[in-house]
Amino acid sequence: HVQLVESGGGSVQAGGSLRLSCAASGYTYSSNCMGWFRQAPGKEREGVAAARDRNFLAAGRYYSDSVKGRFTISRDNAKNTVYLQMNSLKPEDTAMYYCAAGSGLEARSCTYNYWGQGTQVTVS
Repeated sequence: HVQLVESGGGSVQAGGSLRLSCAASGYTYSSNCMGWFRQAPGKEREGVAAARDRNFLAAGRYYSDSVKGRFTISRDNAKNTVYLQMNSLKPEDTAMYYCAAGSGLEARSCTYNYWGQGTQVTVS
């Protein structure tokens, strides 16, 4: 059973940066995808970044158009932690951010089975 715990959210001014962390435990070989999602009040959940395999090859990473060029997904295998570096934050980035673990052949089309509890990001 995979457990995911997010941290690093908070309040920041527009143009600022935050780094979210997702500590994973109970990781299984079948969960080769890691993704970050967000959901703002009254809006649908949006996938913002995803990557697969242990190396998170840059060519295989996925970013939504709304965050491309500003957010970066990465991982530290020694710490079993996945990160989302968020730069040039905008008020429209305000949302609850969730990390997820799953599987798939491509980062943009992974199916997620495990979810964290979320961490709030507020940009003003």
